[in-house]
Amino acid sequence: MIIGNIDQSQINRKNDYLFRLSIKALIKNDEGHVLVVKEAGRNWWDLPGGGMDHGEAIAEAIARELKEEVDLEGDFSSRILAVEDPAYLEGVNLYQVRLVFEVYPSELPYRTGDDSDELMYIDASELKNSTSEVERRVYQYSVMANRNE
Repeated sequence: MIIGNIDQSQINRKNDYLFRLSIKALIKNDEGHVLVVKEAGRNWWDLPGGGMDHGEAIAEAIARELKEEVDLEGDFSSRILAVEDPAYLEGVNLYQVRLVFEVYPSELPYRTGDDSDELMYIDASELKNSTSEVERRVYQYSVMANRNE
């Protein structure tokens, strides 16, 4: 059984399924380098972000995740960059949809938050051929963002 299964067989409708929404933030510095973090207990680089809480607005989720991972407080603007197809996460037995936003903070973050161990700005091309799928996606998002400029 997959978590998030809504059994509607008793009302003669097909079953429905819930998805976890993962919100990620692509932030660039003046040199065009992308902010990446290693979340606590992980050994790969990823964009800051995480799961959206039930009832939370997207802007609230971005702000909360950026506070938790890169200690960012303050104003920002954002725009949607990518929406990925649902992916099954075997470790937690659910499907996730990843929403990636370009985020433009009023001040750039330079320190880790409570939920991350490391932070850096990197030339995303360094991740292009990584053995980590997540790191290769950071490169792909950066390329998408460059096309939108």
